[in-house]
Amino acid sequence: MTSKDLSIFNSLRPFSIGFDDMFDQFESMLGNGALTMQSNYPPYNIRKTGKDNYAIEVALAGFSKDDVEVEFEDNLLTVKTKQVDKTENNNTDGEIIHKGISQRQFARSFTIADDIKVGDAQLKDGLLTVSCERIIPEHKKKKLIKIK
Repeated sequence: MTSKDLSIFNSLRPFSIGFDDMFDQFESMLGNGALTMQSNYPPYNIRKTGKDNYAIEVALAGFSKDDVEVEFEDNLLTVKTKQVDKTENNNTDGEIIHKGISQRQFARSFTIADDIKVGDAQLKDGLLTVSCERIIPEHKKKKLIKIK
């Protein structure tokens, strides 16, 4: 008996049509421990900003927009640092005596649904905000079926 046979999503398959890809995505996220392996850095919020709009907010104190990349490929949105040159220490404001604001390398990933369009990203006041919008195709919108 495989882990796929024991999956909770397997019990939902007889009651659903066309959700196989979604169930497989959840199984791969939960089955390989990817969710537990990811660190808590940097902290983030996911907000619903309207009926079909969302915002992913990532706290990036001490980072500039030149230090961070936002990539979206194959339903995976990844916020990560660019290669940081540790030897560069051009601090014109003086010597740092205590460094409490972390600028370590990170990569934080989010799985995005097929009907979500990732919009723009803005870094303001140490908070990176990535806008997302649910696009409902015509064939998924509510319609009245005439009875013949």
